[in-house]
Amino acid sequence: MTRALDDYRTKRNFDRTSEPAGTVAALSGGRSFVVQKHAATRLHWDFRLEWDGVLLSWAVTRGPSADVSAKRLAVRTEDHPLDYGDFEGTIPKPEYGAGTVMLWDRGTWAPKGDVEAGLAGGMLKFVLQGERMRGAWVLVRMKPRSGEKRENWLLIKEHDAHETDETEGLVTAHLTSVKTGRSMDEIASGAAPKARKVQPSRRKPDPPPFRPLQLAMLHSAVPAGDNWLHEVKVDGYRCLAALGGGAARLYTRNGLDWTRQFGALVPAFGTIACDTALIDGEVVAAGVERQAFSALQDRLMRGGPLEFVAFDLLLVDGQDLTPLPLLDRKARLEQLLAGADPAIRYSTHIEGHGAAAWAQVCAAGREGLVSKLATAPYRAGRHGSWVKLKCDKRQEFVVCGWSPSATRGRPFASLLMGAYEAGQLVYRGRVGSGFGEREFAQLVPLLERRARKTSPFASPPPAEARSARWVTPDLVAEVKFAELTADGHIRHGTWQGLRLDKPAGTVALERAEDEPMAEKQTGTLEIQGISITHPERDVYGDGYGDGVTKGEVARYYADMADLILPFAKNRPLSLLRCPDGVAGQCFFQKHRGVGMSEAIDTVAISDAREDADYITLASARGLVAATQMGAIEFHIWGAQNKTLEQPDRIVFDLDPDEGLAFSAVREAAVDLRDRLEKMGLASVPMLSGGKGIHVIVPLRPAADWATVKLFSRTVAVLLADASPDRFVATMSKAKRKGLIFIDWLRNERGATAIAPYALRARPGARVAVPVTWGELATVPLCLLTSDMQNRRIVNQHLAEARLSGG
Repeated sequence: MTRALDDYRTKRNFDRTSEPAGTVAALSGGRSFVVQKHAATRLHWDFRLEWDGVLLSWAVTRGPSADVSAKRLAVRTEDHPLDYGDFEGTIPKPEYGAGTVMLWDRGTWAPKGDVEAGLAGGMLKFVLQGERMRGAWVLVRMKPRSGEKRENWLLIKEHDAHETDETEGLVTAHLTSVKTGRSMDEIASGAAPKARKVQPSRRKPDPPPFRPLQLAMLHSAVPAGDNWLHEVKVDGYRCLAALGGGAARLYTRNGLDWTRQFGALVPAFGTIACDTALIDGEVVAAGVERQAFSALQDRLMRGGPLEFVAFDLLLVDGQDLTPLPLLDRKARLEQLLAGADPAIRYSTHIEGHGAAAWAQVCAAGREGLVSKLATAPYRAGRHGSWVKLKCDKRQEFVVCGWSPSATRGRPFASLLMGAYEAGQLVYRGRVGSGFGEREFAQLVPLLERRARKTSPFASPPPAEARSARWVTPDLVAEVKFAELTADGHIRHGTWQGLRLDKPAGTVALERAEDEPMAEKQTGTLEIQGISITHPERDVYGDGYGDGVTKGEVARYYADMADLILPFAKNRPLSLLRCPDGVAGQCFFQKHRGVGMSEAIDTVAISDAREDADYITLASARGLVAATQMGAIEFHIWGAQNKTLEQPDRIVFDLDPDEGLAFSAVREAAVDLRDRLEKMGLASVPMLSGGKGIHVIVPLRPAADWATVKLFSRTVAVLLADASPDRFVATMSKAKRKGLIFIDWLRNERGATAIAPYALRARPGARVAVPVTWGELATVPLCLLTSDMQNRRIVNQHLAEARLSGG
């Protein structure tokens, strides 16, 4: 949406102030940010993000803080023109904002999620790459108070490598302009700018933006055949190098900008002869083959030479190479790196002979092997065209606590580790070796800052862990171990180091994809890259269905994703979870839980009662990941994430009293359709999976919730008043005897309705099925009682039945 600058201009007299009048810039996709220290009536720091052709602006009263515990008030102010981002000087009295302005910081920002949804929902997360502010931050809108004229937000630093314990460190350490080198007093007095060394840019193009990376599946056997390339698996941090304009930006696998952390490599990338490039690789400690990860950790903390092992080329000089076969991409990569600094190393490979390569790398004490299909394109996510094999057993775990030590000089005896399973943090044992003075010095302050009184585990820990001191579980560690016991606990674990590049919520036990299911101790099934535990469990037992299992529910949603997602994706939704089957206790969940699969996305939503991350889905993997947590039904909002306050559908749920025939409900749906048609509205019927029918009206997202709710209520009341012997528009059970309740209440903000093609947690494992009006008139019996086993029949009958609004 295009923002105007009327508020900005009406507050200023540009004959008196040197501030730029500015215009709304054409959308260029720019992502600059600036911070201006402003000595107005009260000293504050103006935080500005480039978006939609303007600078979104907040006045941060005490200045930004890199201390995660500091929540700085940020008052939303009027949008500013983009050329204001270069302004430095004094605004004269009595002009609006009179006082001295310093350009205190500048750089680029990358949003984490949908910006418009974040602004509307009151939670905007982003990563900054500035000269002073760096890493992950979040703006959170506070609940409004009576009489407030402006939005009050909080600017908060998130946990990452850029956080500090010094609450005022940023504002006290940086007292001069990033543009002119002047202090506030020097700017106010009109002193000349100080000379700054400016490095001329060799190339005009900016580095291309981050792209999601392709990931390897864990296997237990080397793929056979000459069409596989085998590379030595190096032990470091995955990194995407973005080159352009004479600059290099280095991103972690999750898209965090770690250019500063990997700064020793930046000059080396300047020796690569290209305008732009995206190179996939791994950052490792130079010259180290054994204990390489520990050496890398030490060099990142203390300094030392690094290497970038390059193994794929996604883009060069504007040409997208991802559709090309891997062998072609690697040939282009090898050619590109010819003559580059030795710190940028090409990853060689062996074609075929996988078993021999595997034996050789393990005998040499290396971490393992990565095998890649030579003919495959580059695809983001985890796919079978890349597989990894590990010589030693090692995985990531979450640090959850520590055991006290009786040994003098040893701060703790062991660390207690966990991993996520089905959205819950599960105890996975202790790690007591691999710690030296350096590791203790690094870990003790981190553990002290995260101390908590209660266990973070979903279930009570075993006796061996009950004397532990608990911590907030947001640190990820790499651990080498002899094996996992039958109950999944670490045996003979050795500390390898922290993984600062991986979020704790994504850590789960990694199991080889090619192991037969019968051989897995936990009995898992892999669908869409999601591990389904206990797939044999009967979900629809005890008279609810004919032995439908958890694995079959997951497979149903994977198979039907192409039909479900056009209606369910990218909108808030609630899950009906039945962990013990539909005959057990079921409950709704609308907020994201700690440790949920990364395949389940979130959208930030604010209202008068709460600010929370709601569940939303974007892929078949998300559907399947929800079924792993016991989800059976998916209930969707009537609006999409990008237009949360403007519904794109109306749902009338025709709910008959018991004893009424289905023919009466069908007749009611037709009457409702006819009334809507007279108002110029088209509609589509959907069998709800019971005796009811949903009549759905697709909308262009324009009207607000209050308008849509009033309209739907009015339609329901008109029908009920016209035929009181058939309809009722109130929820009262007493008033619904022998009547059809026209449920219009699903059309208010936060209400949900069952998603098309979703299963129902009802006897028969029935499905909510949209039909055409012609089909409704002669709907076959299989659709009224259709269970998931009949879905092919359902699809045949409904090939042309679709709703708009995906």
